[in-house]
Amino acid sequence: MLFIVKKNNILSKPCQEGAQQAKGNSARAFHFPRARISSAFHQRSQGTAVTHHQLPKDHPGASVVVDQEGGSMQLLIRGRLDAPGTAHVWDAAAATAREAAARLPGRELAADCSAIEYMDGSGAALLLKLREVVSAQGATLALTGLGPRHSRLMDLTWHCPDETDARIPERRGLAHRVGMAAGDTLRAAREMVTFVGEASVIIAGAIAHPSRIRWKDVLLSCVQVGVDSLFIITLIGFLMGLIMSFQSAISLQRFGGEIFVPNMLGLVMFREMGPLVTAILLAARSGSAFAAEIGTMKINEELDALTTMGLSPMRFLVVPKLLSSLAMVPLMTIFFNLASLVGGAIVMLSLGYPLVTFTSRVFKYVQYSDFFGGMLKALVFAVLVAGVGCLRGMQTRSGASAVGLSTTSAVVTGIIFIAFADGLFAVAYYYLKI
Repeated sequence: MLFIVKKNNILSKPCQEGAQQAKGNSARAFHFPRARISSAFHQRSQGTAVTHHQLPKDHPGASVVVDQEGGSMQLLIRGRLDAPGTAHVWDAAAATAREAAARLPGRELAADCSAIEYMDGSGAALLLKLREVVSAQGATLALTGLGPRHSRLMDLTWHCPDETDARIPERRGLAHRVGMAAGDTLRAAREMVTFVGEASVIIAGAIAHPSRIRWKDVLLSCVQVGVDSLFIITLIGFLMGLIMSFQSAISLQRFGGEIFVPNMLGLVMFREMGPLVTAILLAARSGSAFAAEIGTMKINEELDALTTMGLSPMRFLVVPKLLSSLAMVPLMTIFFNLASLVGGAIVMLSLGYPLVTFTSRVFKYVQYSDFFGGMLKALVFAVLVAGVGCLRGMQTRSGASAVGLSTTSAVVTGIIFIAFADGLFAVAYYYLKI
C-alpha cells in the first residue's frame, strides 16, 4: 500500500481516494462470501455496532463502535485497517464518530486503538477522517493504545496542520507586506548580480580558451538572432526613415530648410534611433525566445539533468546566446541604419533633390564618433537583451503559465534596461563632447 505524506495536508489523498473508490464500488468489486468477523468484535453487546458489508475472502474485517462502559464514552477501533477494511467501515465509522462527538461538545473523545491488528496508509486516512469529523462537532479526538509501529505511522501525519486551516488567508499588515516586497527585490537583485558575475567569468574564460566554446550552438543562435530577424529589422528601418524624413520635410518647408533633412536623418539614426529600435525589436523577438526556450527546459527538468551530469547550464545555454547577440546586434543595427537611409532618399527624391545631394549631406555631417558611439550602444543593448532573456528563463517557476510570465518579464525588463542604459549613454556622451 502506497502511503504519501503531503505537506500542509493531513490526509493521504491517494489512500483516501482508493478507500472512497473501493467503498463506492463495493457492490461490484467484492462479490465474495460474508467475512468471518472475529467473535471478539461482538463481546461488547452494549456498544453501538456498525453495519458490515461484504469483504474479500479470509479478510478479518474492521469495526468502529461506541463504548459507554464505566460512565465514559469512547470509540473502539478494531480489526485490519487496510484498503478493503477501511472502505468497509468508512462511512459508518464517520457517522459513529459524528454521533459520539455531538454528545461531547467541547470535550475530548478518546479512541481506543489497542485492538487494531494491522494498519497502513488507508487506516491512517480513516483515523484522520475521524478527527476531522469530531473537530467539526466542536470536540477533539485523542488516540490511545496504538502499538509502536502504528504510532510511528500516525506521527507522520497526525500533527500536520489541518487543510481547512491552510485555506484561511493570512492577514498581513502594511509593514509585513513592505518587508516581503523588499526581500523579494533584494533576492532578485542578488540573483541578477550572481548571473552577471557567473556569465562574465565564463565568457572571459571562453575568450581566453576559444576551444571551450560550442561554436555550433553559437552559429545556430546567430541564425536565429540575426538572419531570421533581418527582414523585420530592414522593414522597420525603411519605414522609420521614410516617415521621419517626410514629417521633417513638411515642417522644414515652412522655413525653406528641407535640405537639412539628410543631416537630421543621418545623425538621429546612427547615434540614437538605430541601436535603440534594433535592441527593442530584438528584445521583443529574441529575448522572449531565449526566456521561453530556457524556461521550458527548466520546467521539463532538463537544466537539473545537465547539473546532475556535471554540465553547467550557463556554459551550454547562456554563453552561446550572449556571444551570438554580441556578434549580430551591431550588424542588425547597420542594416537598420542603411534601410532608414533608403527611406529618406526616396523622400528627398520625391521633393526634387538628386541622390548625390542626399548622400553627400548625410556622410558629410555624420562623423566616425557618431557611428562608433551607436555601435557601442548596440553592444551594450545586446548584452542586456540576451542576458535578461536568459536570466528570466532560468528563473522560471513551475506551473502552466510560468513560461508565459517569464517571457513577458523578459520583454518588459529588457526594454526598461535599454531605456535606462540609453539615458546613461546620453549623459556620458554629453559630458564627453561626443
